[in-house]
Amino acid sequence: MLRVIFTLGSVLMLIAELPIQSAFAETPIEVLATFKVEAAGTPGFQEFSATRGENFFKTKHNHNLSCSTCHTDNPAAQGKHSETDKIIKPLAPAANEERFTDMKKVAKWFKRNCNDVLDRECTAQEKGDVITYLLTIHK
Repeated sequence: MLRVIFTLGSVLMLIAELPIQSAFAETPIEVLATFKVEAAGTPGFQEFSATRGENFFKTKHNHNLSCSTCHTDNPAAQGKHSETDKIIKPLAPAANEERFTDMKKVAKWFKRNCNDVLDRECTAQEKGDVITYLLTIHK
């Protein structure tokens, strides 16, 4: 008969090695709430709007680019980078459950993409409007 003996130290080491990312994952609603706190402190803040978010997403800005240039007019569909042709997973959380679940990644991609499309960072109002719009998209 084989006896396995676990010490407290070995159990703690096993637990420490388990992936813990999901325990700290945010939800799109929590990410949106973060932007709401940030936006609420700015003059002229309005509640987030899916209509404004959709308009922002589809309107061409600087360099004749829009969010939909790469993410398509249907954010539940796969997109493709306009210059590199790299495939982009769907942006809508309903079609890609990984979207808007890591605030660090959300901040990184908003910063990069807003600078590409607008030549500036997006405001918290714009980010919140876009996420609000994307949350209305279904598969």
